[in-house]
Amino acid sequence: MRMDVLRKGDRGSEVRKLQKLLAQRGYPVAASGEFDAATWRAVRAFQSQNLDPHGQPLEVDALVGPLTWWSLQHPKPFVVPPVPVDYATLPARGGSRRGRAALAAAIGELKAGACEVGGNNRGPFVRKYLAPAGLGDGEAWCTAFVSWCFLQGSGGDAAKMPFDYTAGARDLLAQLRREGWANAPGSGYPPVPGDVVVWWRVSLQGWQGHAGLVHSVRDGMLYTIEGNRSPCVQGFSYVLGAMDRLLGFGHVP
Repeated sequence: MRMDVLRKGDRGSEVRKLQKLLAQRGYPVAASGEFDAATWRAVRAFQSQNLDPHGQPLEVDALVGPLTWWSLQHPKPFVVPPVPVDYATLPARGGSRRGRAALAAAIGELKAGACEVGGNNRGPFVRKYLAPAGLGDGEAWCTAFVSWCFLQGSGGDAAKMPFDYTAGARDLLAQLRREGWANAPGSGYPPVPGDVVVWWRVSLQGWQGHAGLVHSVRDGMLYTIEGNRSPCVQGFSYVLGAMDRLLGFGHVP
């Protein structure tokens, strides 16, 4: 899966491949290996006339990310929108044993209808996720949910968890970094089922964050299961190459 985003000014073999694909699709441009003004115009022209794998028009921004790469390699007559992701089903393959076990726990909570009850950040599900972190009703619970899923995947034994139980998204990412399990945005790392995904909130340099679990990746889209982005545990989707406020992915081996 291609993760890099090409843009005007880039050079190299990937740009040359882009130029050859554009020419093959009827947008002639020299295969110079330089993302020059002519290539920029050709990319915008291509994007204005083609669809992504979900049958939606491409964004005309001259940035060649996963959706544009996909469209370049799948001519219009062969575009078939993918079947919607079933968040309630564990992907057939991908991810580590521990990551998949955590994801299975998250899917179990989603199927159980885990939601806040009685107000913001309150209720029995929220208390269940926060209690092992020594916290109670009223606290943000997104990362506590991720920790709880890994706790269940470790047989309910905190001593066997791959990281210390935490309710802090940035603390979780820091723990993963210390183990060498973190992957920064733009690193080219392709996330897999059961990976941890962490965003910043309010300020990049601040302390607040948000965390979820990767469910799957398909055709340039990232699908996650998260708690506390809405009142319930539920699935969300993102354009993988254009994720806002992303701090990184964590892969527990």
